[in-house]
Amino acid sequence: MARQSSAKASTAVRIRSGPLINKDYSRNPFIFMKYSQQIGIIASALVIAICFLPWVEVPSLHLTLNGIHGKVNDGLTFGTQIKAHSFFCIIMIALFLIPKLWAKRTNIFFAVLHLGWAIKNYIIFSMCRQGECPEIKPALYLLVTLAVIIQFMTFLPNLEIKESE
Repeated sequence: MARQSSAKASTAVRIRSGPLINKDYSRNPFIFMKYSQQIGIIASALVIAICFLPWVEVPSLHLTLNGIHGKVNDGLTFGTQIKAHSFFCIIMIALFLIPKLWAKRTNIFFAVLHLGWAIKNYIIFSMCRQGECPEIKPALYLLVTLAVIIQFMTFLPNLEIKESE
């Protein structure tokens, strides 16, 4: 670094040949990556809560289906989807909290299964049957959106990386 001398110290000019801002590139440039575990935990808890909201409404049968009540009639039932979603979400919350590499890798696996289950629910619940199409409620869209967010957050683990010598 070269410095130009001047009569007053306040008028001194520095000449630099580098970037003006000294950034530490070892830090993560995306702020949400810092909170990826917390976002994943909140999204997993919200998935369980969404199972209580209405997913679809069948106007001709005056029937509202959600993750708890999935029975249309004796011949057509979707089951209680909250059981599977709760199973996956509780496991994912536990794995988000464990700061080990094996837990983060296992969490990716469970998030993929959960995403597949959420997409399956979207397809099955929103499907038209016998010319009757159900009215899709926002909670069903939110279910798939949160499953995608959970999947994305599993790809961003907050782990300390140890350098090998």
